[in-house]
Amino acid sequence: MSFFGFGQSAELELVLSDAESRRRAEHKTEEGKKEKYFLFYDGETVSGRVTLTLKHPNKRLEHQGIKVEFIGQIELYYDRGNHHEFVSLVKDLARPGEFTQSQTFDFEFTHVEKPYESYTGQNVKLRYFLRATVSRRLNDVVKEMDIVVHTLSTYPELNSSIKMEVGIEDCLHIEFEYNKSKYHLKDVIVGKIYFLLVRIKIKHMEIDIIKRETTGTGPNVYHENDTIAKYEIMDGAPVRGE
Repeated sequence: MSFFGFGQSAELELVLSDAESRRRAEHKTEEGKKEKYFLFYDGETVSGRVTLTLKHPNKRLEHQGIKVEFIGQIELYYDRGNHHEFVSLVKDLARPGEFTQSQTFDFEFTHVEKPYESYTGQNVKLRYFLRATVSRRLNDVVKEMDIVVHTLSTYPELNSSIKMEVGIEDCLHIEFEYNKSKYHLKDVIVGKIYFLLVRIKIKHMEIDIIKRETTGTGPNVYHENDTIAKYEIMDGAPVRGE
């Protein structure tokens, strides 16, 4: 539920029809905090009501129309002025006119496509939100309500293991092997590291799990790496064949 005041004359309220029963999910904000939002999936209907409440019932409120939108968009933090909207649905709730008493408008966006999962990263944000707008001569009054979208995925049919070799010529030769190439976020990574040639001193060995975020297209591509886990898997010098 959310409110926006029209000065001292009215309040605008935006409420989902299933707000009491719909599940909520935690999602990271731009500030790095975690907050709970209403959770939706691809194809689900989004419905609710917009209520305009006049604080002074006998006082007129003139407007140029009322509408509600459902929007899915990608926002690049370094290009705030340009948003890519991949979902844009509009429902007109009232034609231009005036109100002398409070009004409630129902809305429904049926079987809405939500092709991507909500995401907040280092340089980009993918968000879904409802936006109610009362158009006025001087300034539009706008209120937004964010929701979170999760996608349901299936395990890949092909998930082969990974083998790779690295080393320093005539000094070090290592072979890595991982049990599969694609992992669920809660999977355990299982693998082996073979020392085929060791002719240098090694004190210890670590494995890092790094999240890479890539934004932009063509020459304007930005990469952001974030180490999310670091494990020491060997302390001391290895021997050949270990």
